[in-house]
Amino acid sequence: MTIDLHNRSFLTLLDFSPAEIRYLLDLSHQLKQKRNAGIIGNSLRGKNVALLFEKTSTRTRCAFEIGVAEEGGHPSFIDVSSSQFGKKESVEDSAQVLAGFYHGIEFRGYSQKTVEDLAKYSGIPVYNGLTDEDHPTQILADLMTIEEALPHKPLNQVKVVYVGDTRNNMANAWMYGCAKMGMHFVAYGPSELHPAPESLNKALACANEHGASIEVSSDPACLTGADVIYTDVWVSMGEEDQIVTRANLLKDYQITMDMLKQTNNPEVLFMHCLPAFHDCQTKFVSDAWQNFGVDVREVSDEVFRSKHSIVFNEAANRLHSIKAILVATLGNPNHNQLGA
Repeated sequence: MTIDLHNRSFLTLLDFSPAEIRYLLDLSHQLKQKRNAGIIGNSLRGKNVALLFEKTSTRTRCAFEIGVAEEGGHPSFIDVSSSQFGKKESVEDSAQVLAGFYHGIEFRGYSQKTVEDLAKYSGIPVYNGLTDEDHPTQILADLMTIEEALPHKPLNQVKVVYVGDTRNNMANAWMYGCAKMGMHFVAYGPSELHPAPESLNKALACANEHGASIEVSSDPACLTGADVIYTDVWVSMGEEDQIVTRANLLKDYQITMDMLKQTNNPEVLFMHCLPAFHDCQTKFVSDAWQNFGVDVREVSDEVFRSKHSIVFNEAANRLHSIKAILVATLGNPNHNQLGA
């Protein structure tokens, strides 16, 4: 079966079939191999990509900038705070203005509706670099990383337990990715922070179609048999006023070596989208302790630095997976197929 993703936007994994996601994963692995071999790509030659950022970023910005440039294209970083976007110019108008300059738009910000409207009104491929509801480019990198770490275990045999705040964008994105790829996903956290019904129902409907298993639990017994323990920060961007409440709700869900032992899997993997609070070397962690007397570290330093942790390979794979999305959707026709 021929997979053609040319001119497609990448807003959520729910928009893609398992075969299309499989294609993007295979392309991600291939592009990583080519880069490691020193092979220079040119599939985006003559293409300009706008990188529109409403939220701060390290990995997403670096991956898109380098990914576009290494394939011969030209990225332009646009800070929303220093542009007219959403202030003197509507999202609809901005989308049409940017489409006059660029061949694709990446957006990282708050509202999922914003990235959807950019795609609707621009008429060019739009890429979701993170919203409050979803983070699909991260999940593609995560699935790629799992395949590298567990080469003899197909994704549909992998169990992922997402620990902590299971109603955030990363938990949603993981539910959607696991549902599409027939995986076993468990959202493990306090009932107050379980997935929103709308997100959960979308994932369950998709899971039923593709033979996946989606569970929600506050029982530590759900950890048994996990291949991957995944977490994210307890307080997302824009939620800083909830530090004390969130820390008290999640203090029993910090990833520790004892929690990893509860999986009964001595080779269990620890993953995190980063940045992670694992020591006291960040202002956020030290301020939370000094000002409120709460520990906001979602993972212990011991786990973060252990043999179980593959977080830095995971971070590096953002480049290759994002490059795959760009090549598949925006690449010149002679260069955007596997084996080209």
